[in-house]
Amino acid sequence: MKARVKLVDGMMFVGESGSGHSIVMDGAPEYGGRNLGIRPMEMLLIGLGGCTAFDVVQILRKGREKVTDCEVEVSAERAETDPKVFTAIHLDYTVKGRGLAPAKVERAIDLSKEKYCSASIMLGAVAKITHSWTAVDEAEEAEAVSS
Repeated sequence: MKARVKLVDGMMFVGESGSGHSIVMDGAPEYGGRNLGIRPMEMLLIGLGGCTAFDVVQILRKGREKVTDCEVEVSAERAETDPKVFTAIHLDYTVKGRGLAPAKVERAIDLSKEKYCSASIMLGAVAKITHSWTAVDEAEEAEAVSS
């Protein structure tokens, strides 16, 4: 796996993945940036959320669960002094589908956390990572709306 990061202007950089996708990163104005792109540390949180969401959906679908949506809200706290590493991260999952088995949703999240999500396992070496989740059965939701 490879990536490349190149300075564009001021404190704006373009990151390019080995698969050819690009993203703009920029610093806050107090650090010489113009607030025109995502912050690099925000990208770490997005990467963590994406990694675990990918795992959870894949595990559930392999288990024949009818997943229609998965959202992970990630919140984090950082140390006050440099290097300002993440000290605490919370992942809040909302998994939607038809006839979802809550036990399977919980198991998929646990498997991601303990075995499959590289980002979670790496960040967990320096930060306390906690989880919460909600399984939403769209079949029941549709019934409630139509009643």
